[in-house]
Amino acid sequence: MSATGGAVEVMTAVHTGDVRVTVEPHPQRPDIAPGWEEIAEISCDSPSGELLVTPVMDDPADLPSLASQGPGSYRLRIHARGRDTAVDPTGADDVMEFYLIQSWPAAQQDALLVKATDSYGAQERAQPANDTIVIDHEDSLDTQRGRERDILHRAERGDYS
Repeated sequence: MSATGGAVEVMTAVHTGDVRVTVEPHPQRPDIAPGWEEIAEISCDSPSGELLVTPVMDDPADLPSLASQGPGSYRLRIHARGRDTAVDPTGADDVMEFYLIQSWPAAQQDALLVKATDSYGAQERAQPANDTIVIDHEDSLDTQRGRERDILHRAERGDYS
């Protein structure tokens, strides 16, 4: 998970396929939900009063805004489960990864890793900040998807060359 340029990026293990995301806006800090493998918190600002979950390469998700109290500073708690189960599900309906994103109004704070038990999260945390780019046969710069991902990653770093 990283926050740059007004966006919070959550890394999924699945390369191609769906993940299930649940969004819970709260008026105040909720209790930590049990049964999750990874839990992290990060602060973000919503000057517009919109804080939406959007996939990098797909249509916007039909989920409510996480900025339940309008413009301001929010805390996000991202829960993940199933990232070590199956990186590439075999069927179109095989959802193996699950995410819960809770939000509440809160002053800016440092990022916090609440729980860390999956191997995928450990692998991602071991990568240098802002340099986590996974290239495989579908992400190579010789493919449209690879070129799009490269453009997105460079844009996140402010590299428009």
